[in-house]
Amino acid sequence: MSPQRRRKMPQEQLDTLCFKMREGLPKWRDVFTWQLLKILLMGQGLSALICGTAVTSQYLASVYYLNTPMLQSFINYTLLGITYTMALIFRRGDGNILQILKTKWWKYLLLAVADVEANYAVVKAYQYTTLTSIQLLDCFIIPVLMILSWFFLKTRYRIIHYAAVSICLAGVGAMVGADILAGQDQGSSSDVLLGDGLVLVSATLYAISNVCQEYTVKNLSRVEFLGMVGLFGSIISAIQLGILEHKEVANIQWTWEKALLLAGYALCMYGFYSFMPVVIKRSSATAVNLSLLTGDLFSLFFGLFLFHYNFSGLYIVSLVGILIGFIMFNTVPTLSRLSDPSSDEEGVDNHTADTDNNSIEGCEGEISGAQAEQRERPPACVVINSVKL
Repeated sequence: MSPQRRRKMPQEQLDTLCFKMREGLPKWRDVFTWQLLKILLMGQGLSALICGTAVTSQYLASVYYLNTPMLQSFINYTLLGITYTMALIFRRGDGNILQILKTKWWKYLLLAVADVEANYAVVKAYQYTTLTSIQLLDCFIIPVLMILSWFFLKTRYRIIHYAAVSICLAGVGAMVGADILAGQDQGSSSDVLLGDGLVLVSATLYAISNVCQEYTVKNLSRVEFLGMVGLFGSIISAIQLGILEHKEVANIQWTWEKALLLAGYALCMYGFYSFMPVVIKRSSATAVNLSLLTGDLFSLFFGLFLFHYNFSGLYIVSLVGILIGFIMFNTVPTLSRLSDPSSDEEGVDNHTADTDNNSIEGCEGEISGAQAEQRERPPACVVINSVKL
């Protein structure tokens, strides 16, 4: 409602509960913002890149019988090192690679270990458990991320965030149900307990890596994070490649199709690693991983044409559910103690605080001289104009 119409309304009508509730609800323009659309599109771009890595890996494994996860990881980390580590080498001052290695080398070493082993564990799990189990248990990264963000990033979530996560997980459940009904429960079941354990370990390591990534890109530098991960990741993956996959690599019968698929995988993974810090900086690691839940769906849609999967209407239900949950999660900013340490509350949301300040100023400007004695009642005005959920 415009300020002019509000001034013409009698005070009795302004004080009614119905009016306050109607004015307190957020308008659709405040929810579906350009910023939310950009985050949604960038998140789905990351899902498309993940889909590219899944499709190329499946082609390499099922058509050309090439199972070399460490070789694929090594190529990705090498590309990161060539670009971002080289950028750190030519930096000057405190951002130079020598200064970083002197003070934080062991931190980035542990981070690279977590990242490399997370990639390896989830690929290894396919040898022991089914695709359905992997899709379900891989969602374990979401609660682990929220717990780690709570303790280390001081992030405080609201009820709407928990509801959004629940909707996203329900969407994943619909996708898994569609797989079971369509008879696409692929993978092995030789040692389900070991396979499921590897998925949980992978999800935990991914969560650790993502939390560290969020802290680094929001407080330090995206180039520093990618450069250090590229440096230590290439070293660790090279050592692991030499120990675990040297025979498989030596026996590869190279063709242009295999080389093209490996290059496609490496480029998709390189793009994912390079682009993900940008999206995390605009939102959060938890929000990005909610968006990535659609990656499996994109892979299934491609599988309809490439691998002759059976279509199910639950795929559409799953996609809509995940997108609705993702939008809900991003419509209301999370709280953070780091944003305002002097606050008495558990956290302060900068966007909401600015909105409330503007609401108070608007209320004070709209109070007429005849209502000056009611200036001690600003909370009523705040409730009317606030957009806070």
